[in-house]
Amino acid sequence: MTSVNAELQELADSVFGDAASSDTGFDAGLWRTLEDTGLARLTLPAEAGGSEGTVEDAAVVLMAAGAHAARVPLVETDLLGGWLLHAAGVPVPDGPLTTVGGGLSVDGTAVRGELSRVPWARAAAGIVVLSGTEVVLLDPTTVVIADGTNLAEEPRDTVTVDGAAVAVSAAPDGAAGELRLRGALGRALLLAGAARGALAATVRYAGERVQFGRPIGRFQAVQQQLALAAGEVAAASAAASAAARVATGTGLTAPATRVAVAAAKSRTGEAAGAVARIAHQVHGAIGFTREHDLRLWTTRLWAWREEDGSDAEWNAELGATVLAAGPAGVWPLITG
Repeated sequence: MTSVNAELQELADSVFGDAASSDTGFDAGLWRTLEDTGLARLTLPAEAGGSEGTVEDAAVVLMAAGAHAARVPLVETDLLGGWLLHAAGVPVPDGPLTTVGGGLSVDGTAVRGELSRVPWARAAAGIVVLSGTEVVLLDPTTVVIADGTNLAEEPRDTVTVDGAAVAVSAAPDGAAGELRLRGALGRALLLAGAARGALAATVRYAGERVQFGRPIGRFQAVQQQLALAAGEVAAASAAASAAARVATGTGLTAPATRVAVAAAKSRTGEAAGAVARIAHQVHGAIGFTREHDLRLWTTRLWAWREEDGSDAEWNAELGATVLAAGPAGVWPLITG
């Protein structure tokens, strides 16, 4: 880790330190802090209100957000909505954004249609939609929002649109493919962070829970399970960090980045299942109660594993890429 990233890590841990909470919905106080520190739009250029950071910088912040179960739309605002609006020449509005792909009917600025499972729609200052070849910016106060949630009780709302958009602009070339990769990379980084948070909570519990006169963390069987979980966390962090590093070095649309992001989303998804399972095994029955904080991480692991492409989808894409590369192309794919 560079000295710059070390300082960013320290800042992120400080900002997210008290984020984990049994509350649900948008954390407005945390978002104000993210805005004040320049972390809310970390990778956007200055003219779009950003801090001009790299994808590797965003990786540090997003993994910290996942580790602390932060209730803010960082991926949707920075990596997705802010990028898409700026690339389409639309001014990026202040406040949190949400971003989704959808088949809206667009006639000039008149927009009609329904968008399902929109992250954080009820808390957003702007809803960014990639609809075919057009980028649409919607004002949430002019649409109808029906509340919904994912397993972690994060907003995944239904948005009904029938009116005028704030802006409609032509989408940049390849926008759909890049938006998909950006979403998967952001989700992989959050998964890696959440896996780290779940492991930390489980290690703490194993050191505090006394059975037969000693902490359960001293029993060999528990130690073995914790070691397995630690290995999964390390693998998830390595895969997600590597994808962010490749994206920074070669760009989000490079073939090497597509392979790295597919591998990262697949590997972090696999780790999510293993870490959540071990965490609940170590905690026992109390870990399944709503009152216990473990759910802050494990429900996110289960929910995020299925969002922005499941393990099966990204594994299939990796397989197709390897087959297309042929025998001579496999090693360059692996080594980048």
